[in-house]
Amino acid sequence: MITVWGEGRGFRVVWLLEEMGLPYRLRRVDLLAGAENDPEFMAINSGGFIPALQDGPVVMVESVAIMEYLIARHGPTPLAPAPGDDAFPAYQQFLHLGEAGLAASIYFVSGARNIAPAAERDNWSARQAMGVFETRLRLVSRRLDEAPWMAGEAFTAADISVVYALELARRNVRYPFAEAERAYVARATARDGYQRAMAACHDTRAWNETVAAEGG
Repeated sequence: MITVWGEGRGFRVVWLLEEMGLPYRLRRVDLLAGAENDPEFMAINSGGFIPALQDGPVVMVESVAIMEYLIARHGPTPLAPAPGDDAFPAYQQFLHLGEAGLAASIYFVSGARNIAPAAERDNWSARQAMGVFETRLRLVSRRLDEAPWMAGEAFTAADISVVYALELARRNVRYPFAEAERAYVARATARDGYQRAMAACHDTRAWNETVAAEGG
């Protein structure tokens, strides 16, 4: 049985598992209580960050790496174009852009705006991270001018990666997306796989509902 440790970026992994129809178990990790107070989790990932994946003897961390592993080990799947497919370069680029360019940047903006002392919530580093997010978002916007999905005409794991990041920005910093990005997210989140993942991820669903109630 595949075990996913933690939500957060683990939502990407759960969504992929739901889209692929693979059985799994989601094990909650309470980072607010301190990962060091969860020895079972620390035995899996001594770094104390989420997500982690356990698949038999295999243990992996980093959400996009986990996604690539699941596709390679438990595929093939239409969620990943073959290397010879014309869609593969765009797929590969946006699969990684979703984390390296988008989610990683907005994570630091979110920390500054929601956790830092009031005087530090718009500090230089937070502004730099937002600048990185916005320049990478331009690539997503330009792609949506060309095609409905990041790899082209078909939904792929690259969309799971990117949409997670856009939703993170919407929920955590109330980022004001343009209509094309909002429509793109709506298409992706209407999928049955996303809905099943949201039903499984109780903490993510609760935060989503809180933001919606506040008008975000």
